[in-house]
Amino acid sequence: MRVSLISPTEIGYEGEADSVVIPAFDGRLGILYGHAPMMVLLGTGDVVIRNGPQTETFTVARGFLQVVDNEISIMAEEVASADP
Repeated sequence: MRVSLISPTEIGYEGEADSVVIPAFDGRLGILYGHAPMMVLLGTGDVVIRNGPQTETFTVARGFLQVVDNEISIMAEEVASADP
């Protein structure tokens, strides 16, 4: 899947992923290849992007996510890397 994680001031992540877990407004949501199209409001918390053995974690606040044809677009008001 292709993933873009952006805020108004920066691009947090652009690349491929096997799975993505996001903080939706009403709980955590996991997305895998072939997920149905959808739009979701983001809450505040960690976005976990896994690609093979690599995992990247970002903290986001407010925004939305869109999934269409195995492309995930995450637009958040705030994005910060949670990895050391």
